[in-house]
Amino acid sequence: MKKLSGGLILVSLFVLLLLRYGMVENPLAEMSLPSPFSRNNSQHLHWVAAGVDELVVVPNPKNESEIISTGSLMSHLSIPLNLSAEELLSLQTWKHMIHLVNHSEGLTQAIEAVKEAVTAWEGLMSSIEDEGLARSGNGSKSKRLKEKQCPYSVIKMNASEFSVGDFRLKIPCGLVQGSSLTVIGTPQGILGNFKIDLMGTTLPGEQDPPIILHYNVRLLGDKITENPVIVQNTWTLANDWGPEDRCPSPDPDNNKKVDDLDQCSEVVGEDDKQSFTSKLSSHTSARNLSKDEGIKPRRYFPFKQGYLAISTLRIGTEGIQMSVNGKHITSFAFREALEPWLVNEARILGDIKLLSVLASGLPTSEDSEHVTDLELLKSAPLPIHKAVDLFIGVFSTANNFKQRMAVRRTWMQYPAVRSGVVVVRFFVGLHKNQLVNEELWNEAATYGDIQLMPFVDYYSLITWKTVAICIYGTNIVSAKYVMKTDDDAFVRIDEMLSSLNRTIVTHGLLYGRISNDDIPNRNPDSKWYISPEEWPGQRYPPWAHGPGYVVSKDIANAVYMQHKKGQLKMFKLEDVAMGIWTDDMKKTGMHVKYVNDDRIHIGGCEEGYLVAHYQQPREMLCLWQKLQEMNQPRCCGE
Repeated sequence: MKKLSGGLILVSLFVLLLLRYGMVENPLAEMSLPSPFSRNNSQHLHWVAAGVDELVVVPNPKNESEIISTGSLMSHLSIPLNLSAEELLSLQTWKHMIHLVNHSEGLTQAIEAVKEAVTAWEGLMSSIEDEGLARSGNGSKSKRLKEKQCPYSVIKMNASEFSVGDFRLKIPCGLVQGSSLTVIGTPQGILGNFKIDLMGTTLPGEQDPPIILHYNVRLLGDKITENPVIVQNTWTLANDWGPEDRCPSPDPDNNKKVDDLDQCSEVVGEDDKQSFTSKLSSHTSARNLSKDEGIKPRRYFPFKQGYLAISTLRIGTEGIQMSVNGKHITSFAFREALEPWLVNEARILGDIKLLSVLASGLPTSEDSEHVTDLELLKSAPLPIHKAVDLFIGVFSTANNFKQRMAVRRTWMQYPAVRSGVVVVRFFVGLHKNQLVNEELWNEAATYGDIQLMPFVDYYSLITWKTVAICIYGTNIVSAKYVMKTDDDAFVRIDEMLSSLNRTIVTHGLLYGRISNDDIPNRNPDSKWYISPEEWPGQRYPPWAHGPGYVVSKDIANAVYMQHKKGQLKMFKLEDVAMGIWTDDMKKTGMHVKYVNDDRIHIGGCEEGYLVAHYQQPREMLCLWQKLQEMNQPRCCGE
């Protein structure tokens, strides 16, 4: 019996030694790591529970994996102690979101977005510290800010600046809807092929930046066709080249629409009747032409060797449009995680002699020293010991400076907002461009109406913003109702309050443009594509469209509490997600009331609107002016 006991002890010691060796060799066994970006050879994506801290294994573009301690990662997003009261106002929801990585299943790019935010946040805090030191020394703050300000346009016209075959134009603060890149030049050389690439920001640890748009003009065709063709695509280190969009398309019947414009204009590749007629007119008669000459109509193509072309890429709502010599040619839909705000450089390569390159309509903030109505535009102090009827969270991206200013000058001027009965805040993720983050930080401190998010602002992560809005509307202020809208939406605040009061519903309310029995979009090419893994059901529960919906306080609070406990299902379509969460609450006993309002227009403006979507700054100002003059909700152009 003693021999058996001794043997068991030896076996136990041996097992303990093996486990200890495994702990040393295997980083997954550790509770935390010295670096948030440690490496491992595993290629599986999974979550490892480890108390408050968690370890997550994520694939990286080099076909390896990274083991990330979420606690260590989020510690890099801590708030410095020496920030001013004005600066801290923009971080009121930050601490509540600090552990969001632990509950990000279902959201693509979640870990990457937080990792990139760490880099952006540390760069921003370092810049703020340097600026504080500079302010105490020589030079004025206003001069430095003016030097750093994002420009409205960038132009190159000097021939000496155009390097042969490879020209690069820096785009300081990214692109937004309405931004454009105009290239004036003449295709030349033996082949006459050239390409325009909109480049993104290089990620830490990567050598090559992503290509947001690859616009490749092949005048002599390629392996697929002998005819001239335009090929559009994207590229990332992780996914390589995406599927090509070709113009003319090998499948004309599959000519999709982007911003209501053809993916490939129908005139491209058709007979160029104008060219044919012009050629005939230079002769006395077509009948006098010898049969050997064999003149045939030339197929239309917007670019020709030796002919000057004025090409303009313009950023739309759904994608990028290209026009040549004033005629629409192609459209290219945005692809997931490759969004225009990421662009930091335009690269033009190949056989084209450039005359000028102009980037215009770029995002730029207003210098606060020159804003005459500054005090009127600053947010009102939060009411103390006074009820807030409605809290409105506005989705915005970092470089959408003009959209936010348009909102401040229009529907944020309603008396209910100025008096604090309604509170409005913009929810903005960090940018990968430090200059943009610096301008955003100054804007937040100036106006006091921005809530910064501890992640880089990818479209696939906007559901996190919905959670943040619920947090602010129930924890920072205690609002009767909580609303979500976008920075390109015009909201009639007075009518919204009246409509909510008419519902006589203060609990379990989901108010908006309600959709019932919608089916998931299973088209992989769509921005709203949902895989069966993301949503296995055949239909969605009732949900309200994102440009403007309202929930009662109990629903908003339940969203926050469930998220805090890690019980909230993350879903990348945030408005549908709210419908899913509300439906789950209904299943657990909450009495939910769905109130539909067709005056919430999700595709533009219509007379009698309550919410008008897709309104650019000029249109927002026009709508506000019409309300002031006519006291009626009339759209611009009517």
